[in-house]
Amino acid sequence: MNADKQLQYDKAYLKMALEWSELSYCKRRKVGALIVKDRMIISDGYNGTPSGFDNCCEDEGGNTHWYVLHAEANAILKTAGSNHNCKGATLYLTMSPCKDCSKLTYQAGIKRVVYINKYKDASGLDFLIDAGVEVVEIKASLLK
Repeated sequence: MNADKQLQYDKAYLKMALEWSELSYCKRRKVGALIVKDRMIISDGYNGTPSGFDNCCEDEGGNTHWYVLHAEANAILKTAGSNHNCKGATLYLTMSPCKDCSKLTYQAGIKRVVYINKYKDASGLDFLIDAGVEVVEIKASLLK
């Protein structure tokens, strides 16, 4: 696929990830994720509490509960209950992955990560790049 067409698809999937992020009950930050393989969305996720828990992500002080799952972790875990796998897929994120989610991303076989906003700790991105995963940042202003 040529670079212009790829950018067009990347922007479309990132817009969808932004919409998906709005489903999150988290107040501090809403994050969305899509996993795409062969131009087909095989999984999605947003940050939030595990199934069956109260949909409250923060404590009274506004701090995120330790058990809140990140969007990419939810999307990757969702494939475990499906007929799909992430090998060779692209992960679209509204925020770049933390170091823990970067390990999950790599181990799941995802080969490309496209994101909008950079997480405060870039060590997750550094890990993915060192591991040979293609990492692409697309600024929100380009999604208009």
